[in-house]
Amino acid sequence: MKWRVVIAALLMTLTLGAAGADPGREAYEIWLVDQSDSNGRTYGGYVHVYDGGEVTRRLSAARPVSVIDLAGATSSLCLAATGRNPVRPHMIVFNQAGTHAALAFVASGHVVIFDAASRLPLACVETETGAGGARQAHALWPTGDDRYLVIANQNGKKLERIRTDYATGTFTQEPAATLDLAGCTTPAGAPCQAPELRPDNAPICPFIASDNGPVFVSLRGGGMFVVDWRATPMAITGEYDAAHVPANGCGFIEAKGAVFGDGGGGTPANLDQFSVFRMPRGGYSAANPPNTPAVERLYDDDTPERDAHGTAVGPRERHVWVGDRDANVVEVFDGRTGARVNTVPLTSPYSADPTVDLFASSPDHGWVFASTRGPNPLSGDPHSSHGHDPGMLIVRMTDDGRSGQVRGLIPITNVDAGGTERADAHGIRVRRVP
Repeated sequence: MKWRVVIAALLMTLTLGAAGADPGREAYEIWLVDQSDSNGRTYGGYVHVYDGGEVTRRLSAARPVSVIDLAGATSSLCLAATGRNPVRPHMIVFNQAGTHAALAFVASGHVVIFDAASRLPLACVETETGAGGARQAHALWPTGDDRYLVIANQNGKKLERIRTDYATGTFTQEPAATLDLAGCTTPAGAPCQAPELRPDNAPICPFIASDNGPVFVSLRGGGMFVVDWRATPMAITGEYDAAHVPANGCGFIEAKGAVFGDGGGGTPANLDQFSVFRMPRGGYSAANPPNTPAVERLYDDDTPERDAHGTAVGPRERHVWVGDRDANVVEVFDGRTGARVNTVPLTSPYSADPTVDLFASSPDHGWVFASTRGPNPLSGDPHSSHGHDPGMLIVRMTDDGRSGQVRGLIPITNVDAGGTERADAHGIRVRRVP
């Protein structure tokens, strides 16, 4: 009888393997944003949604389970709510429960909130007009209690807040909470924006750590603010100048109780740079002197063809990855000591020039998925953002994230009437399926 039981167990294992079932792993989706206009339009764009299990099984052969054409219901909603169509979808995040997505449109300044399961847009708001009459929703981040979204209005140079009630489907912009980064004064009495301290206060990326503490806000010209998002208006509790925090950072991530960040090139004023730093999650107060708590600079390289952008963390937070759009590599840092321990190449038979932009990890952090830029980049300086294979790179982490291996690339395409490839992948995020 024993041999029958063994055979039955083997058959069951083979059947489950063939079907791709894996009850021990958490179900998840990968949402990849193509910031090119919807085909034949001057607005819209696309969001490609993939089943995570299918991606790690079929690799390059995986296809999206859904594609959201943002020129449809999303544009109709924004046009009705604001009188304008949404242009250039850029960054995407999910609320803590994974029930809703929020998408920032960098060119038009719209923020759209979706029901994640149905893929339907629920609300569209627009950022305020700011410096020089500009408004841009470059990036956004949810608070850990799912009460707010914090928005980086890049060229408007404002940090804004949207109240979110996902249960009732109510999303309310709160102008009284807005922090004017171009015109404010720091707790130390210095101008928030000043040539010798922070020459360009366009906010790039906000980030809130797992303790639901303050929001870290990177600045285009260098320097950083740590902000109490609960206050109205939001209040600076940590001020850092460009000598301490590098410019163009868009790669915050948490490991071993610290916040890691990067600084890169990719702008005409600063084409080449690869910098990595870390700082504590807490200890911020308006009573502190500037640049306190201290920033620990882990790595700096401003040689040609370097551009730090995008981060990921490995299993058990043992290692932190920081991508390089120009060099097509990942620099790997020890999550505890901060030491640089390895360089992982991202070129492969799937792409000789992937130009990875942002990263998202599987729930177990064993896989990393990276957006890869197109031949006609729509954001960032073409010097660093020009790619050849728009889509999603699939990388398997190894040795607890100390190394990795490229396992595939899923292409996306958006060819216009003239035969030009317009696809340009940018925002990417993993959603745990509730």
